[in-house]
Amino acid sequence: MGFFGDPLYTPTYKVAGDEVAVFDTCKGVIRVRLDGAGAPIHVANFCELAEKGFYDGLTFHRYVPGFVIQGGDPRGNGTGGPGYRIHEEYSTNPRNSHVDGALAMARSQDPNSAGSQFYFCLGPQHGLDSGYTVFGVTVDGLDTVSALRQNDVINTITIEHVSA
Repeated sequence: MGFFGDPLYTPTYKVAGDEVAVFDTCKGVIRVRLDGAGAPIHVANFCELAEKGFYDGLTFHRYVPGFVIQGGDPRGNGTGGPGYRIHEEYSTNPRNSHVDGALAMARSQDPNSAGSQFYFCLGPQHGLDSGYTVFGVTVDGLDTVSALRQNDVINTITIEHVSA
């Protein structure tokens, strides 16, 4: 997660709108259609980090049954991030809906504090809609999302370009 002292970052990745994130985890593969139109900063940031290999070998550090499974922290304990933070988009994303399998960015109390930590919703979590940016939804591998637990490993996250 970003921290108050970390700079606000604008990614340089150019969102094409056809991005699918492929999570290869120790429990199986998850495919997530990213929402470049609704959350372009979050999608660009996530794609940049994934393409750099930032997430490779990290673990899911937080599991709350029936709520979320969270990963993307290089420290593995919920306190780390990429050294910068990005601007929130939950207030502008028309599809900011925490449905089952939604992929969203974790943050601290500062709305503009997301960085690298993300979570998958384990069931609908619409109470989060007004405070956390959803930037993708699982299109394949929801059973894998449901099987993930704390300390499970993210082998790799790759970005594919797939037409709708």
